[in-house]
Amino acid sequence: MKLIDTFPTNKIGDLEYCIGRVFPFGATVTDGGVNFSVFSKEAKSCTLVLYHHGQDEPFIEIPFPEEFRIGNVYTMMVFGIQLELTEYGYRFDGEFAPEKGLRFDKNNVLLDPYAKSVSGRTVWGREPDWSKQFQHRGQFVRDDFNWEGDKPLEIPQNELIIYEMHVRSFTEHESSGVRFRGTYAGITEKIPYLKELGVNCIELMPIFEFDEFENSREVNDRKLYNYWGYSTVDFFAPKAGYAATASFGMEADELKSMIRKLHREGIEVILDVVFNHTAEGNENGPSISYRGIDNRTYYLLTPDGYYYNFSGCGNTMNCNNPVVRNVVLDCLRYWVSAYHVDGFRFDLASILSRDENGAPMIDPPLLDSIANDAVLGKSILIAEAWDAGGLYQVGSFPAFGRWSEWNGKYRDCLRKFIKGGAECAPELYWRIRGSNDMYGGRSAAASINFVTCHDGFTLYDLTAYNEKHNEANGEDNRDGCNDNDSWNCGCEGETDSAEINALRYRQMKNMLTILLTSRGIPMLLSGDEFANTQWGNNNAYCQDNEISWLDWSMLDKNKELYNYIRKLIAFRKSHPVLSANSFDHSNNGTGYPELSFHGTKAWNIDEQASGLCLAYMYAEDSMKYGVKKDCFIYIAVNAHWEEHRYELPVIPDGFEWKLAFEAYGFSAEPESAKRLEDQTGITIGARSTAILVGVQKNGKR
Repeated sequence: MKLIDTFPTNKIGDLEYCIGRVFPFGATVTDGGVNFSVFSKEAKSCTLVLYHHGQDEPFIEIPFPEEFRIGNVYTMMVFGIQLELTEYGYRFDGEFAPEKGLRFDKNNVLLDPYAKSVSGRTVWGREPDWSKQFQHRGQFVRDDFNWEGDKPLEIPQNELIIYEMHVRSFTEHESSGVRFRGTYAGITEKIPYLKELGVNCIELMPIFEFDEFENSREVNDRKLYNYWGYSTVDFFAPKAGYAATASFGMEADELKSMIRKLHREGIEVILDVVFNHTAEGNENGPSISYRGIDNRTYYLLTPDGYYYNFSGCGNTMNCNNPVVRNVVLDCLRYWVSAYHVDGFRFDLASILSRDENGAPMIDPPLLDSIANDAVLGKSILIAEAWDAGGLYQVGSFPAFGRWSEWNGKYRDCLRKFIKGGAECAPELYWRIRGSNDMYGGRSAAASINFVTCHDGFTLYDLTAYNEKHNEANGEDNRDGCNDNDSWNCGCEGETDSAEINALRYRQMKNMLTILLTSRGIPMLLSGDEFANTQWGNNNAYCQDNEISWLDWSMLDKNKELYNYIRKLIAFRKSHPVLSANSFDHSNNGTGYPELSFHGTKAWNIDEQASGLCLAYMYAEDSMKYGVKKDCFIYIAVNAHWEEHRYELPVIPDGFEWKLAFEAYGFSAEPESAKRLEDQTGITIGARSTAILVGVQKNGKR
């Protein structure tokens, strides 16, 4: 029997091609060829456009024959492409009728929504050639990285201590001491620092490819950029400008190497992802990809073809459309499988719960699909549970048993209380417990507790500024939040007053002491551990300069603060009762409630009353938590401007109280905690905190 080759190919120039495979979408390198697959429901035709790297004009264009369209997918296998020397895009022909939401233009070459690498912004801040019509081009990536046995770490979520950072800001300052400043490689160089600090999870602000020149401008002779990157160009490609090796096409490998090395040191990686909108903006924005491929599928549109703007950035992705929903799922699966990412924080995640008309859905299919996806089954899922359209879902985000939330109520309550907001005390008890008033049907791990994040004041600036100072942004100080719940301790900005500076550092320690002894998952902002400042700028989204860059010389200047926080992190990790996932506050094997609240008198507090003096005590049962011995942890908080004596709870015979942390005097000695001379009480200075441990006499904790 004679076998006949039934795999016909067409030829154009030096290339051969045939019908391809529908899945996976994007440009997939196969043996001898590249499989192209792209969706468009309403285009009349599609053409593959190939360029020699960096050239203005394509060297070849291949129209997809009609028989290469399967349903609404155009697919083609092309043989003979020189992968390292070629860039690609698509032309889509169809009706241009913006009033109907149709924006096809065959003269535009568009970026593949599934491109795994994007050229055009390889070197951060290098001015592009604006005369080029096709600014962002797809490139080919071989999936041949050697992971050496690595996989996502799957640390129990309640044990996480998250550290939010901007890739460039973290090491771009000359004081960082790294060789490859502002890059993934720069973070790799700082792994020993992260290990010493004790965090076990970093959360990277957006690293999906974006255009730093979007809305760039000059203000006071300083170039301002789209610095934070919350405006995605491509969901599947890492930001090339963050890679030291991008000019060699190695940004993917550099990022993977960073993740692999972090994993070796027990540090997970969460990505801040932005699916709520794209860089194409409103009806006056550029056609980069989605708009010219299938505008009515990808975006929420008004009946007359304008863009709904629940993101505050010009457009809103049509996230619960089945096609767009699959893009999001494919993206998340790709980053988990190809990059071994441990989880995701979703920017303005409430948008993901809106239907095609913008109305909130009771059971949003996208959120359900993400929560129950097989590949994402162990991934961390964190929602920023609000959007710019007024939808605020903190405590009520559709969680499907999986999602955690940035707890904005925790942030606001703690800030107000520490600066003297006695009325916040009744709420603060709930926040310290893990916010079981909000997450009682879930777990304490549903609450991502934080005092600061990239958006707003740094921790130091919370104590140094009453007002925002965003003049450098060139918007007459109108941008940024006006409600910061900050207090400058008596002087706006920098001061030589030793008294004010001491109070500021005490207030920083007060906030982080409560944060790191609250149930729920704590999140720190990078640089807060050594009092990094942005000089009162609470919206540094455009500042690629000393305002945003961490000044590592502050680490030496504020070493005592750093050591306090480092030891506090270690203390939390060594006492699992602090990070328990449950809301069980009943008596345990110690004979005491696992978590109890007190006033200046032990066991005497009205949780409905305002006040500035409180304490809380954990009773750590050695059998339950697998520690060597029972331990009592007592945290005294005095937000009052006068000192107060706190009566200590009586603990069992054979136990004694020792002082482990004290905000006054920058004391942090949990490993050699000093026995209290007076075992019945302790005086807590004005606006201060202290942590005591109750341990067996003459024994280790």
